[in-house]
Amino acid sequence: MAPEPETGRLAGQCVGILAGGGPLPGQVARAVTQAGGQVFIVGFQGFAEPDVIGPWPHRMIRLAAAGEILSALHDHGCRDLVLIGPVRRPSLVNLRPDATGARILARIGKALFAGDDGLLGAIVRVLGEEGFTIRGAHEYLAGSVARQGAMGRHAPDDAALADMELGRRVVRTLGALDIGQGCVVQGGLVLAVEALEGTDRMLERVGALRQPDRPGGVLVKMAKPGQERRADLPTIGPRTVAGAAAAGLRGIAIEAGATLMTDPAACIAMADEAGLFLTGFAGGDAKTT
Repeated sequence: MAPEPETGRLAGQCVGILAGGGPLPGQVARAVTQAGGQVFIVGFQGFAEPDVIGPWPHRMIRLAAAGEILSALHDHGCRDLVLIGPVRRPSLVNLRPDATGARILARIGKALFAGDDGLLGAIVRVLGEEGFTIRGAHEYLAGSVARQGAMGRHAPDDAALADMELGRRVVRTLGALDIGQGCVVQGGLVLAVEALEGTDRMLERVGALRQPDRPGGVLVKMAKPGQERRADLPTIGPRTVAGAAAAGLRGIAIEAGATLMTDPAACIAMADEAGLFLTGFAGGDAKTT
């Protein structure tokens, strides 16, 4: 687990944040400034939330306007970049890249048609070639990274541990195909796997699939094998916990050291109140100790 940035360690540095949706771009910006650094945020139009990035210097820029994005980052002296927040992949018809964007798309090549991890890996490589150092959000948000073991009052029993182990194997298989980062298992039965719709929508359909003659299921989330962890770590938040409770699940198991929680305190409190376990497991297996 990466340490929290020490106060003053980032003094004089400007960290660029390429921001998609959700609260994490603001949390990274706050952590950087608290550590003595400065930030400049490029909010992707249609994805970044103005209320989240508004307190810091920022510009809203179209996703494919790469020339404008790179110029803005260079103008603000950004050398380190953080890519954080979900962005839906647009169709090629709707991209409308500028000249620099077209050049970068050509350099990305076949990865443009690969899964999310292949594409993100190519984007990280190209940004590195443009002179930037790509940092993972977890380097600034160590307090939001899942830890190993039970994080609340409740812990999984043997039946839940068995479901977690099956879920881990399922997600590793999905991840090897660059499909998704999560699934729901109930009593040895895989109820749902995560694909393009994401975790929250997967949970919305799980309620109707829940088996009444078995104990409530388990949501398992973990990083894909060999995943580019500087761009797309698995993430849960209070909405995920609420969705798991609404679906009648008994717990949530996430990979320790490789999963971000957008609001750890709220996630733990909500899980406790709903009677759910919230636990972190080591990447090699689903054991919590």
